[in-house]
Amino acid sequence: MQEKHSADGGKLASWPNLYTKMKKDFSTQWKGSSQKRKQRKYIANMPLHLRSKLMNSPLSKELRKKYGARSISIRKGDEVRIMRGRFNGKKGKVDKVELKRTRVTIEGINRTKKDGSKVKVWFNPSKVMITEMYDDKKRIKRLSSVKTEGEKRNANSAK
Repeated sequence: MQEKHSADGGKLASWPNLYTKMKKDFSTQWKGSSQKRKQRKYIANMPLHLRSKLMNSPLSKELRKKYGARSISIRKGDEVRIMRGRFNGKKGKVDKVELKRTRVTIEGINRTKKDGSKVKVWFNPSKVMITEMYDDKKRIKRLSSVKTEGEKRNANSAK
């Protein structure tokens, strides 16, 4: 590393020694920062197996009561209701889930371009609510185990 010199010719301390910096690559040891640029960098460099945690969508009140969970990862085939933006309140089935860019498309929700062609609209999974889940045995089994753990916790706290 090169040493930096001040205008009067004196040596300055090398800058990494002045404070701890965030690593160039993704690191699970990084605790967090109030700086938005570092938060964005953390998400941008996040590997896919951790990025899947960002793909959660809230459940409707009925599903919340049924499964005892507040949110779950979104899958293709789930019925959702859009909660934010221009298409607020519209319902549809999840058409495509893009993990790398943390976004989903919904069947029947299109935007018309200037030339008249239609394109699908991408949504952040946190901005849609799951109203009906696609039947996936593994997923439902995991949800039911979460519910039984929650009931045990509630029974212990009531004593």
